[in-house]
Amino acid sequence: MVKGEKRMRIRFITDNTSPKFLDVPTDEGAEVTILHFYQEEVSYEKELKGETSFFEEIARLSKTVKGVVVCGCITDTKGLRRKSVVVADNGRLVGVSDMLNAVDGKYDSGAALRVYETKGGRMGVVVADDLRFPEIVKSLAVCGSDFIVCPFGRMEGIETVLLRANAYCYGVPIFFCSLGNCMIADVSGEIAFASSQAMAVAAFTPRKEYHLIETRRRGFSTAR
Repeated sequence: MVKGEKRMRIRFITDNTSPKFLDVPTDEGAEVTILHFYQEEVSYEKELKGETSFFEEIARLSKTVKGVVVCGCITDTKGLRRKSVVVADNGRLVGVSDMLNAVDGKYDSGAALRVYETKGGRMGVVVADDLRFPEIVKSLAVCGSDFIVCPFGRMEGIETVLLRANAYCYGVPIFFCSLGNCMIADVSGEIAFASSQAMAVAAFTPRKEYHLIETRRRGFSTAR
């Protein structure tokens, strides 16, 4: 292990059990718990009125595991339906990230990317189908993410290639959690961990790759 690099533990939950009913061990020491993308719709209005409690359940789970919990869901803001990821840390809701690229009008698009400070490092969030857009991963890498998490729904087959390519090209590991599958793509473009268990824990050391890259091009003449 290189000096300054920190080994972390990541818990993946890939089954379809509601967060309300999850029985999660608390002795595994996982800094980050990633749930897959639930198709459950969450209304901000109902959450604020106390009629539903999805956000509260995620916050409560993060308090139970004493760490960060990341979970995907569909949010509804006065009729605007977005794919979103809820982030909670030690019992506190710290943010919601929305998918930026909405394809074919089924959902509405979000407006911004976020990098979260966690005890495991700076965490970038890719929401579901945004994995198909390399500029999303590139932006999160440029903004200093130590690792990226991606809650996903059901895999369609291309996701492994996208994970490996994005992690390799932009030098940041990606933790991926879908319904029935989870994996980690490292900066070498390899799959460092994969599992189809309902709940799995991986020990992983995020590495950063930096290289000096020079280019030569025509134009920008300084002659006078």
